[in-house]
Amino acid sequence: MSSWFSWANTVAFQVGQEKILWTDLVGSLTAILVVLLATKRWLITWPVQILSCVLLFAASLSAHLGGNAARQVVIAVIAGYGWWKWVRGRRQQEEVPVRWARWRERIGMLVALVVGTAGFAWLLSATHASYAPLPDSYIFIGSLVAFYGQARGWVEFWFVWILVDMVGVPLAYTHGLVVYASTYVVFFVLCLIGVYSWARQSRAHVGTAEPEGAKV
Repeated sequence: MSSWFSWANTVAFQVGQEKILWTDLVGSLTAILVVLLATKRWLITWPVQILSCVLLFAASLSAHLGGNAARQVVIAVIAGYGWWKWVRGRRQQEEVPVRWARWRERIGMLVALVVGTAGFAWLLSATHASYAPLPDSYIFIGSLVAFYGQARGWVEFWFVWILVDMVGVPLAYTHGLVVYASTYVVFFVLCLIGVYSWARQSRAHVGTAEPEGAKV
């Protein structure tokens, strides 16, 4: 399958002994753009996310990170759902609703993160699809939970991203995806900005059944 992307997995440049692939470089830059757009709550967030997924899928295959490659496929699907959800919210309310998740929703996110990570790590290990099953799985499941929360307009999705970043930096770097590892550091800063932006937008409408939110 990786041969399908051989045209894009060529070396863009080299830093010391590390070879930077075009897919890693461009995919990581578009991933940063996605987070920036998400803080602004713009609809274009989702098509840019899908483009990033395609590029990082190829980069992950080249690094033999099966979990991260699978993550890009599922995230692309969730991005399609998020795109539809935000468009629908805009049509119904002229804005995409942003709010803090309810406790049952928070518990659901936590259970999905813990159980999903354990189950997918076992699958990666059993199929020898990853050199680092547990952290690879953690990033995969955490990303899915985060993007689902983003699609639903829950402020908490930013905190899930912060947890993913804490594992993503060492995992990507030790497997040769230097640019991708660096983007996780940028993601951390952007996540803090995102939490502040979304929380402020949610507080502006405390007491309403469906708090208003995102500009689009």
